[in-house]
Amino acid sequence: IDDLAEVDYSLNSFPAVFRPFIDLDLKGIVYPTGNHTDPPYAAAPFAVPVQSDSMLYLAFSEYFFQTSSFAYYTAGAFDITIAEETCSYFNISTEIFSSIIPEVAKYSVTPYPVMLKLMATEIPVISLVQDSFTVEMQGSMEVFALLPDSTTQSLFTTNITANTSIALNIFDQKLMGSLCLNRLQFSLAHSNVGFFEISLLENILSYILQTEVVTSANGK
Repeated sequence: IDDLAEVDYSLNSFPAVFRPFIDLDLKGIVYPTGNHTDPPYAAAPFAVPVQSDSMLYLAFSEYFFQTSSFAYYTAGAFDITIAEETCSYFNISTEIFSSIIPEVAKYSVTPYPVMLKLMATEIPVISLVQDSFTVEMQGSMEVFALLPDSTTQSLFTTNITANTSIALNIFDQKLMGSLCLNRLQFSLAHSNVGFFEISLLENILSYILQTEVVTSANGK
């Protein structure tokens, strides 16, 4: 698939050949590249609706998406760093955070660039629903100040819970996906600048993360 994941689409059994169609039962297991350890899921059987008005039908099970999530989580694909060089719309700095968190202003009088490190703490849970699928993610985000001597100083760490819906459609012979962020919640896990109400920070962090996720999705 890419540098992080491989897919095993070998046949599970001999093709079933009928007069009007051929039925191919493929494995559809995604592994981290170079590591074909079986994922911690069991493949459940599913039936494909009987239709005959198109030449080709493809059906993907929830198991396929679950193993994809496991493979990319194992490969570290959900660990993201947002810094001044990679953030498309914001020059994020301690000055911005100081405007809503007085504790940061007391800690850092001189404005410094800020780096956000996001990490998935659990394997994202993917569930298929009608016409789309949902992704539930648990993670953490650590906020660093980038100091003049090229070192970093951790300011605080938050826990993140996110729920998104992804709908897939075929447009102009291309498979397109639309992303909707249903829920994004933060809680303060650790702070080096003193305790503060996380609600003061939620709006700006939600906006930054939503903007960067949408930008990354459109870029790919």
